[in-house]
Amino acid sequence: MLETIKTLDRQLLVAINHANGPVLDAVMVFASNRLVWFPAYAVLIGWLIYRFRRRAVLLLPLIFAAVGLADSITSRIFKPFFGRPRPCHDATVFTQLYLPDGCGGQFGFLSSHAANSMALAVFMAIALPAGRFQLLKIIIFAWALLLSYSRMYLGAHYPTDVLGGAAIGALLGCFAALAFQHWAPEQIQ
Repeated sequence: MLETIKTLDRQLLVAINHANGPVLDAVMVFASNRLVWFPAYAVLIGWLIYRFRRRAVLLLPLIFAAVGLADSITSRIFKPFFGRPRPCHDATVFTQLYLPDGCGGQFGFLSSHAANSMALAVFMAIALPAGRFQLLKIIIFAWALLLSYSRMYLGAHYPTDVLGGAAIGALLGCFAALAFQHWAPEQIQ
C-alpha cells in the first residue's frame, strides 16, 4: 500500500512538473519567491491594522502564531524527523524533473510554503465575518493554492508534502481563528 502511494506521488509530481512552459515557469518561480510575499503580506498587515484598529491587537498576533507555528512545525520538526528528500534530491525521480528554479533544501516533508499560506487563508476565512470580505478571502485562498501548486511544479515537493503541509496549516489557522472568536466575541465589521 505504501509503495503504491509513493508511486502515485511520483507519477503525479512528474505529470505536474512536465506541464510546463515559459509563462508558467515565470508565474511559478514568482509565486514561490519569498521576496514577493513579504511586500504582499506587509500590505495585508497594514490593511488589517487600518481596518480593524484595536481588534488588530489580537488578530495579528494570532495570525503570526498560526503562520509561525506552521513554519516551525514543518521545518524544524517534520523535515528533520522524517528526512524525506525533496524530489530534486531524490535519485528515483530527479532525472525526470524539469527544474526551472534550481533545488531547495535537502528535505521536503512537509511543505512549509503550503503550511504557511494555508494557515493564513483558513484563519482569514474563519476569523473574518461570513459574507464580508469575500474577495479578500478568495484572493488569499487562490494565493495559497497557487503557492502550493508551484512547489510541485518546480519539483521542490511531492504532492503528499504539499497536502500534509496544507493540512497542518489549515488546522493551525482554524485553531487560531477559533481562539480569536473566543477572545474577541464582538463581530468584526
